[in-house]
Amino acid sequence: MKKLQSTLPIMVMSLGLITLIAGAMLGVVYYITKEPIAQMAHETQVAAIRNVAPEFTNDPEADKWTWENEGLTYVVYPAYNGDKLVGAAVESATMSGFSGEVRIMCGFEADGTIRNYEVLSHAETPGLGSKMATWFCDPTGSRSVIGKNAETASLYVTKDADKNGEIEAITAATISSRAFLEAMRNAYEAFKQYGQTLKN
Repeated sequence: MKKLQSTLPIMVMSLGLITLIAGAMLGVVYYITKEPIAQMAHETQVAAIRNVAPEFTNDPEADKWTWENEGLTYVVYPAYNGDKLVGAAVESATMSGFSGEVRIMCGFEADGTIRNYEVLSHAETPGLGSKMATWFCDPTGSRSVIGKNAETASLYVTKDADKNGEIEAITAATISSRAFLEAMRNAYEAFKQYGQTLKN
């Protein structure tokens, strides 16, 4: 018992030293990786904007406009050709996914026609809800949102008959499909709000 008591302070000091070293190492790793991670996130963002927005001559990131609605933040990256607004890439989200947040980047022509989209992040079921990355640009049946005008099309799943839904839901993933389309509608609403600021 006395031997245990005499070694206890040494054990506590050892554990404290190990914790201190581990904490310092984590701090160093964070410091080293912080900048590359931020750079990678920036490059992913720029690539997503270029992939979904109409061809532009401005710097959409420098001209970005932020809109907050019902606790969510939307970012409009306007695409200009000279002085003319030709469309935008809009980062949008919803918390209505099967497993929480679904975040997308949606590209619109100036008249609201959906040009393209990218799913930025989600936590949907692999093999089901995760199919949203390709499902809603598949021309099969009534799956695709590409080429639809967000102002006039009913961007709801066909199961939502009360809303005259036009888009076929992912098989066995209706909740994820509804979430994706909600994020798409939210993106267009943000784009419209941006358009209003240009008129004021």
